[in-house]
Amino acid sequence: MVFIEGLIQYNFLEKALLTSIMVGIICGVLGCFIILRGMALMGDAISHAVLPGVAISYALGINFFFGAVFTGVLTAIGIGFVTQNSRIKHDASIGILFSAAFALGIILITVLESSTDLYHILFGNVLAVRPSDMWITLIIGLVVLLSIYLFYKELLVTSFDPTMAKVYGLPVRMIHYFLMTLLTMVTVASLQTVGIVLVVAMLITPAATAYLLTDRLSIMIFLSAGLGAGASVIGLYFSFVYNLASGATIVLTSTALFLLAFLFSPKQGIVSRKLRSKRKRLEVLG
Repeated sequence: MVFIEGLIQYNFLEKALLTSIMVGIICGVLGCFIILRGMALMGDAISHAVLPGVAISYALGINFFFGAVFTGVLTAIGIGFVTQNSRIKHDASIGILFSAAFALGIILITVLESSTDLYHILFGNVLAVRPSDMWITLIIGLVVLLSIYLFYKELLVTSFDPTMAKVYGLPVRMIHYFLMTLLTMVTVASLQTVGIVLVVAMLITPAATAYLLTDRLSIMIFLSAGLGAGASVIGLYFSFVYNLASGATIVLTSTALFLLAFLFSPKQGIVSRKLRSKRKRLEVLG
């Protein structure tokens, strides 16, 4: 009741709820492809790599979206370049470049003496979301969802079998960088909600939960979007009622949903598998 009354009474809470739901949906949808491609570490890298762009945008007085997308895509290209032109493996390239980008971002923000902004960028503050942030999230969400709808088959084939995709003549490398651009945009959209440090959890956890519940990608995408939105609503509820950090509460709610699926998923859950095993033993003995 307190939460519903707050929604009616406070405009900031209404904006926070809408923004959280949008972030939960777009992170959930894109996270499915990140999970299937084994790119969870890349999600972490991009989320940290946008920090210098955000700092430069604040210094120039422009919207942080432009700087964040620029440095995010630049880092993704840099990781690919280092991997392809040296004996350094992909995970090591990610570790080197995303750490460097994150450190550069912290130095830039420290020099600019904007510690309050740094805290919100790192950990998010959805209860202080501005109308412009909400509209940016909506536009990014529509662009990402429309892109995935239009290129669903290409993303599907390259995610499951890149070698076969090359044989079919698909531009696998270009699709990879296209996905990195979408990942950067989703990261930027999530800055106000969960922040740079926790955004990877919103990308990975709902998709991983859905992965335990179904074997079909199309169903996994819808489940992941629903789980992301549900975690956002429940997390925001606890954040508002008990005065907790919003980003951390949303992420912990998403983790709780994952644990439920991990234990009780009909096919993959530990409890379900043990019950099936026990039933089979009883049938053999009986």
